[in-house]
Amino acid sequence: VSKQCFNILACVLCQRTDDCPEKYGEKRTYKEYNLTVHYYCLLMSSGIWQRGEEDEGVYGFLIKDIRKEVNRAAKLKCNICKKKGASIGCVAPKCKRSYHFPCGVQRECIFQFMEQFGSYCWEHRPVQKLPSDESRGSSQCTICLEFVEHFPMYNILKSPCCKNAWFHRDCLQYQALSAGVFFFRCTVCNNKDKFQNEMLRMGIHIPEKDASWELEENAYQDLLQRYQHCDARKCLCRNGRDYNKPDSKWEIKCCQCCGSRGTHLACSPIESWKENWECIECRSIFAKSGNYQNQKKRSMATSEKIDVTGRLLEEPSPKCPRQSPGSQHSFLLRSPKMLYKESSCSGTLLDLPASNKMVMSISPLINSSSRNLSVRRMQLRIQKREASNLLRELKLQVNNTKTTRLNINRDNIWSSALKGFRGRNFNPANTMEVKFTNCKGRVETDAFHGSKHEFFRLLMLHLQNSSLFEGSSSKNLSLDSQAVKENLYYEAGKMIAVSLVHGGVPPSFFSKTLFNCLVYGPENVKPTVEDVADFDVAQRIKMIKSSRTLANLKSTISDCSEYLIIAGCLRPMTTLCDKDMLVNDLLIYHVIKRVHSPFESFRQGLKMLGVLEKIQLHPDAFSSILCHKPERLSARVLGDLFTIHCLSDVNKVKGVDFWMGYLQDVEGGESAATLEDILVFATGSSSVPPIGFEPDPSVKFLRIKYPVGNRQLNSLELPITKTYEQFKNKMDFAISNGLRLELE
Repeated sequence: VSKQCFNILACVLCQRTDDCPEKYGEKRTYKEYNLTVHYYCLLMSSGIWQRGEEDEGVYGFLIKDIRKEVNRAAKLKCNICKKKGASIGCVAPKCKRSYHFPCGVQRECIFQFMEQFGSYCWEHRPVQKLPSDESRGSSQCTICLEFVEHFPMYNILKSPCCKNAWFHRDCLQYQALSAGVFFFRCTVCNNKDKFQNEMLRMGIHIPEKDASWELEENAYQDLLQRYQHCDARKCLCRNGRDYNKPDSKWEIKCCQCCGSRGTHLACSPIESWKENWECIECRSIFAKSGNYQNQKKRSMATSEKIDVTGRLLEEPSPKCPRQSPGSQHSFLLRSPKMLYKESSCSGTLLDLPASNKMVMSISPLINSSSRNLSVRRMQLRIQKREASNLLRELKLQVNNTKTTRLNINRDNIWSSALKGFRGRNFNPANTMEVKFTNCKGRVETDAFHGSKHEFFRLLMLHLQNSSLFEGSSSKNLSLDSQAVKENLYYEAGKMIAVSLVHGGVPPSFFSKTLFNCLVYGPENVKPTVEDVADFDVAQRIKMIKSSRTLANLKSTISDCSEYLIIAGCLRPMTTLCDKDMLVNDLLIYHVIKRVHSPFESFRQGLKMLGVLEKIQLHPDAFSSILCHKPERLSARVLGDLFTIHCLSDVNKVKGVDFWMGYLQDVEGGESAATLEDILVFATGSSSVPPIGFEPDPSVKFLRIKYPVGNRQLNSLELPITKTYEQFKNKMDFAISNGLRLELE
């Protein structure tokens, strides 16, 4: 059965199951044809053309043509992986190399997404030439802002229109997928035609679609919002700091200089609404610069005078940052491969009409949009560092002189963890010690086994896949009546809180809706259809939402009347506009009201050790670790993470070279192990916890036969070898076999 599932999920052309739209194009599975294919594999195959309409077959490629291409490729051996099924051939004259698309990407081949959709092997690929009068050096990639060497190679591309504009290939590809053919251009000079032609020649795929920021609903909604929060040290409003009533003493007045602070008129020292007001930060800046003057304030456009009680704004109080509901960018890669005939085709895919007016209206946003990805990554790293500092503050309440011991059965993580957390002697404020037992009930004494980090990793993985949550990658709480009866939602919240404070991995699977409910309260959150995990319910809501006529709407409501009665949302429809309110009510019922009891229990559990309070005070920081997956490991990160110890300076230099070389080989895919496997082998954790490791991970070079991972000490004991090949073989053997035995 597993082999059959693999055959269905694997691409028929490259035989890989990877689902990475940015690298291989959109992956689609057609169960009726027993067919799965990557878009780029299909697009670049040498013996197939798009002979159907766009809605026929797969992207216009007929099923019978795909079958013929698969049979043709089955006779060709890939020059890279040496396996059959190489459907792509180098178009250079007299070159007979063939390869799979993923293999070609790995070997740095060039695929041109234009005209005849040609492919060039690593020997015949086009290259950019460095002018003789241009000096070598380095500068910042204007997309990710990291330094790049001025030397044309596969991973580094030069702008054809700007002398000192250099880019990383990955940065350009991400920008092209986001901007589309209409807005992809040089980030320095804004040139479009010359820049796109060169990037297409060098293998950058520019999809025929609108920019992702244009497709995102309410993408610029934040620009229309005015700051509305009272930052007075003591707010006098009974309705809270966010209460705003225009034309009254409870209307919020913003700082005339920065606009990012506010105060109720009744909470401020100003005596009339006609006066302007500056926040404490702006006043201090003016005072330091010597430019602050108590001059007569400008007149405001209001005639009403209000009696107020003056209150000195001594310092701003903490305020909850506002978050805008973001939507994930999904790239719809739809550049059709057309049958190229010289007699009938005189242009390329770039000969598309584009309105100058539209380009000019969006031009102020192009530079910022092109750097969206790097800015978001940078912000995410800053927020994760802030979350780390906040969790370290919470860890100060842990008593290092007392220990809570947990005996965990590796075969039944959840039951043994539940028993330990409910134990009479369990105290989350004590230092935690974890002992694993095997299937026979014996304590695992091997240093490789038994780690607090491993326990929390396995526990978070169990919670993610448990019946307490629902959804694919971003999860909401589900409704499990038995779990409610056994109070398991409370225990789940408590376990997550304890994991965060004691150095475990974060859950990283919270949906934005669940997170916002925890921070701002369910009554202030508006869920979306993507939050509905039940396929049938989601389809009903989509059908109601897509109704075009009143008669169609009534018919749809009649078909699902039983569910509407259960949800308490059945009502007569008098106009087509009523469907919006109905959809909103259904979403609130299914995502929020239906799981009210589990949510309250879960929230109570998260209050353990003050975690929920910190989350509510610093939502941006905690969103980065609860709603986003950990950053992928790199050789540089692991190299900096481990401190190296050795018997002698000579062995240390040699050992460091071998160790760093092995990390780079693993990162480059030249080893059976992964960087995550190395970290699990040494610490039991597949990612660096937000709070860090304790003790700090280390590498020791000893005169031993094979590598040993000591998870109690977060250390790797590595053998001293004569050659690097011996070192690499022993590392691969120890890591792969150690993790395999652990799984068994």
